[in-house]
Amino acid sequence: METKINIKQKTTFRRALRLAKTAILFALILTPIRFSLELIGLPERIIFIIGLLWLTLAFAIYWGIKLYNEENALGVLLLSLLLFSPISRFPVAVIWWIDHKWEIGTHYSLHFDNFAQAAFQQVVYGSLIQLIPGFLLGTITIAIMRKKNNGIKKMNTIHNE
Repeated sequence: METKINIKQKTTFRRALRLAKTAILFALILTPIRFSLELIGLPERIIFIIGLLWLTLAFAIYWGIKLYNEENALGVLLLSLLLFSPISRFPVAVIWWIDHKWEIGTHYSLHFDNFAQAAFQQVVYGSLIQLIPGFLLGTITIAIMRKKNNGIKKMNTIHNE
C-alpha cells in the first residue's frame, strides 16, 4: 500500500512533467531557429530576444498563473524548472558541436574546447541561469495571483453580507 506522501510526490512529479513537456518542445524548436537566424546573418542584438532565458521567464509566469491556487505550487514550479532547464540546454551543446566541428563561427562555438565541457557548462551553469530567475519570477507571480485572488474573495464576502 502506498503512503499519502508517495502518492503526493508522484502527483507533484506528474503535474510538473506535464507542465515541462510543452516548454521542452518549445525549447527544442527555439534553439535551432535561433542558430538558423544567426547563420542567415541577423544581428545578435535581434537574435538575443529569441533565447532560452526569455522562454523560461515566460513559462515561469505562465506556470505561476496556472499553479497559484494549488497547495504545492512552489514545489511544482521548482520541479517543472528542474525538468525543463537541463533538457532545454542540451540542444545548445549539440549546436556548439555542429558549429565547432564545421567551423561555422556563430556565438555557439565560443568559450569551450570540447563537447564535454560545452555540455557541462550548458546543462549545469546554463540551467542555473534559467532556474534562479525563473523560480523567482514564478514565485512572484504566484504571490501576486494569490493576493489578487484573496482580494477578490474578500470583496465577494463583503458584497454578499
